[in-house]
Amino acid sequence: MMIQSSISYSNPILPGFYPDPSITRAGDDFYLVCSSFEYFPGVPIFHSRDLIHWTQIGHVLDRMSQLDIRGCKSSGGIFAPTIRYYDGMFYMITTDVGGRGNFYVTAADPAGPWSDPISIPYGGIDPSLMFDDDGRVYVTTQQGADYDSHAIQYEIDVATGEALTEPVVIWTGDGGPWTEGPHLYKINGIYYIMTASGGTAKEHREIIGRSSSPYGPFERLPHPILTHKDTESPIQYLGHADLIEDNNGDWWAVFLGVRLVDSKYTVLGRETFLAPVSWSEDGWPMIDNNEDTVGLEMKVPRVPGSSPKPADSGRYEFDDDTLPFSLTFLRNPAEGSWSLGERPGWLSLRGQPASLNDIGQVAFIGRRQQHVKEEWSTLLELTSTQASEEAGLCVRLDEKAHYAIGLGQHEGQRVIAAYLTVKGKTEIAASIPTTAEKVYLKIQADIAKYSLLYSLDGQEWHELAVGAAYPLSPQAMEGNGFTGVVIGMYATGHGEIAREQAYFDWFDYRIGGSS
Repeated sequence: MMIQSSISYSNPILPGFYPDPSITRAGDDFYLVCSSFEYFPGVPIFHSRDLIHWTQIGHVLDRMSQLDIRGCKSSGGIFAPTIRYYDGMFYMITTDVGGRGNFYVTAADPAGPWSDPISIPYGGIDPSLMFDDDGRVYVTTQQGADYDSHAIQYEIDVATGEALTEPVVIWTGDGGPWTEGPHLYKINGIYYIMTASGGTAKEHREIIGRSSSPYGPFERLPHPILTHKDTESPIQYLGHADLIEDNNGDWWAVFLGVRLVDSKYTVLGRETFLAPVSWSEDGWPMIDNNEDTVGLEMKVPRVPGSSPKPADSGRYEFDDDTLPFSLTFLRNPAEGSWSLGERPGWLSLRGQPASLNDIGQVAFIGRRQQHVKEEWSTLLELTSTQASEEAGLCVRLDEKAHYAIGLGQHEGQRVIAAYLTVKGKTEIAASIPTTAEKVYLKIQADIAKYSLLYSLDGQEWHELAVGAAYPLSPQAMEGNGFTGVVIGMYATGHGEIAREQAYFDWFDYRIGGSS
C-alpha cells in the first residue's frame, strides 16, 4: 500500500466572515465556533474530523431567551466565543456587548439544544474557560481598553456561574494595544496564557507566556508566535488564535486573518485559518512569526481524520420547513416577518418598518460572501403597489454601506431600481419602469466591484448599476468594523409593516459566477 507523504489543504478553512475562531475536541470529533455580532442566530458551530473541511451543524444561540439583539448596532452583539468540552459536556462562553455581558451556555450535544445563559460577574470581552486537573474552573477574560487592556482571571462554580475567587490581573501583554482573546491552557504540567495583541488589523499578533501556576507570574516569549505584520503575504492581520491537540498528538492552531485586495481592503471580513503548531526544544508552541509559513496553500504530513468537502456553489429551494444553517437573519427577526409555509417552496418576507438603513428588525435573510468572485441570484414576486413597500436582493456590510436591487415604487410608478448606499447616503443609481410582478435579480462580485442585474425571463440579463467594492469593506468604515459582507433577500415597509409579502422562489450562489 502506498503511504501518502503529505496532505495539501487550502486556507482559509472557513472563507468569508467567520472571525475569532475557537475549537475543541471530543474523541475524534472537532467543533469550532465563531463570532456573529449583529446576526442571528448567534455563534455558528461547525464539525470536522480532519480540521480542514467543516460542516455547519447549527448555532449555539438560536432563541430569544439566549440572545436578544433586536436593537444591536452593527459590529456589536456577540464577540469572540470560546468552546470547550469537559466530562461529557460542551461549554460555550462569550460576550453580548451592550446586552447581558459575559455568559456561558452548555449542551450535551454540540448540535443543540444549548441551555439558557448563565451570567458571570467580571470582565470586559472575550472570556475563556479552562478546566484544570484538580476540578477548578477558571474564567480568563479581557478587561480594559486599548493600551490599558489586560487579562484577568478568577474561579467559578461552573454549575451556577458564581465567582469563587476575586478576579486578579494575570497578564498585561507585550506593551501593544488590545491584549485580548485570552486562553489559558495546561500542557505537560505547564500553564500557558495566550492572547492577541496589537488590534485586529495590520499590527495583529498572537503572544504567549508560561508559568507553573495558573495565576502566574508568566514568563513571556519575547516575540509573537503568530503574525504577518512584517511580510508581503496575501494573508494579513493574523491573530486571535486557539490551540488544539488532535488524536495523533499533533498540535494545531485556528486563527483569524484576512485576504487583502491590493494590500488595502477586503469585503470578505476576517476569516478562519488553520496551521500546524511546532514545539521548540525549550517548550514554546510556534505557528508563524513573520516567516510566511501560513499560506493559502498548505502541506502537512497528516491530518487526524477525514471529512466531506462542503460545496462552493448551490441553491436554496426553500422546500423544507426550516432554513439552512448557512443562512442568517439580521438581528432577531420580527414575529411574522418571514415564513417558509405561507407559500410552499417559496420564502416569504413581510417588510418591517426598519429598512436596510436602520438599526432594527429588518426583514433580511442572507449568506456570507466567501469569495471575491461570486454571484447570487433569486426570483422575486412582489405584487404590492404601496408606495412604501420594496423588496429585492442586497449586498450588505452595515446600515451605512450596502447595495440593493429590487422592485418598488418611485414617483408613483412601479420600478426595478438599484440603490447604492455609501457612508450612510443612499442614491437611486438607476431605475426602469415595469409592469412585472415577478423579476429575476442578480448581484455579481468581481474583486473590485459589484454589478446589479435584472432579468424578466431568467435568460437575458441587464446590468442596472455598478458599485465599487471598497466602500463595502471594513477598511472604508469610520471606526471599528468587525464584520464582512453578507448577501441576501430583503423586504421593507419604510416606516410601517408591509401590507403584502414578498416571495422568493429560490436563492442561488455560485463561486466565480455563471454568466
